[in-house]
Amino acid sequence: MELKGSRVIKADRATVWAALNDPEVLKQAVPGCQEMAKTSDTSFEATVKQKVGPVSATFKGEVELSEINAPQSYRISGSGKGGPAGHASGGAFVTLSDHEDGTLLEYDVEAKVGGKIAQLGARLIDGFAKKMADQFFERFAGVVEDANGTSEVAEADGETKKKSLWGRITGA
Repeated sequence: MELKGSRVIKADRATVWAALNDPEVLKQAVPGCQEMAKTSDTSFEATVKQKVGPVSATFKGEVELSEINAPQSYRISGSGKGGPAGHASGGAFVTLSDHEDGTLLEYDVEAKVGGKIAQLGARLIDGFAKKMADQFFERFAGVVEDANGTSEVAEADGETKKKSLWGRITGA
């Protein structure tokens, strides 16, 4: 299954790039994500619970970033096992470019599934994969855009200050 798409995110490229590498932002964006932890500068471990047709499963897997050209592009590859429900693997090449309304995020996704999930049929799986990709990028854009404006962050001294997403990610 292959899927291509794009989305304009109302934030500068550096902010979008930082968010694409932030496990907390990714956890909020991945539908069904229960856990997301960075294990190195280029890898994450995740637990995602999903229902595909009549099959429900909790997938535990690893995600690896490669071909990194910050802040313009990278390849994200992953695989997960959902016990008796099956397994999934795939990847996406993600590119960022400047756009008059912020940042243009383009993606080219390839995914493969096996086990009980694969037995559901290509049409159901392709529809589910498209829905998941759409939900991810919609949620990702929402998280970045909501945080890109300013949001109140309580400081240790009790004073509330405004900080951008970039400031919260970098600690600035």
